[in-house]
Amino acid sequence: MTVTDDVVLEDTRRWLERAVIGLNLCPFAKSVHVKGQVHYVVSQATDAPALRQDLMHELKALQASDAEIRDTTLLIVPMCLQDFLDFNDFLGEADQVLAKLDLAGLIQIASFHPQFQFAGTQAGDIANFTNRAPYPTLHLLREASIERAVEVFPDAQAIFGKNIETLEKLGHAGWDALGVARSASSPDTQVGATGDAGRRKP
Repeated sequence: MTVTDDVVLEDTRRWLERAVIGLNLCPFAKSVHVKGQVHYVVSQATDAPALRQDLMHELKALQASDAEIRDTTLLIVPMCLQDFLDFNDFLGEADQVLAKLDLAGLIQIASFHPQFQFAGTQAGDIANFTNRAPYPTLHLLREASIERAVEVFPDAQAIFGKNIETLEKLGHAGWDALGVARSASSPDTQVGATGDAGRRKP
């Protein structure tokens, strides 16, 4: 079963609703989701240069859009950067794109990956699942929206610690029970939500 855009979008929305919002991993996510302000894009890129072009296009589109209509963008990458180290290396290129478009300070890029691994952790550590999505994903966020959200949630720095506590209580079995693994595989990989193929972030 190969991946299709519809499957990728369905998997990503399910992950957002059940994990990110359902577990309250990001207190800011529910509002924009309910208002329909999350823009989903499935990249057809099969290599980093093509993804760079898609990223550039989506950054420009987000900046040009009315925030009341498109507050944030999830750029989903099912066909390349399946290895976390390759994905992690690409984040440097993503920052270069921001700088090239003079969008640093206006938009920031958060990252999610099915093999996401924080430095100093083991691949199977439950803490890593705070940033694990069904597919490699670049989250484009408006800095102005982040600032407004922080005003509502002034203790934003504590979110990460609370997320770790939530996942430790949930455990791997609880995470699996959410049903947020990808439904289909890309041609070159089959990575489950709790696969042990994770790589250490440098």
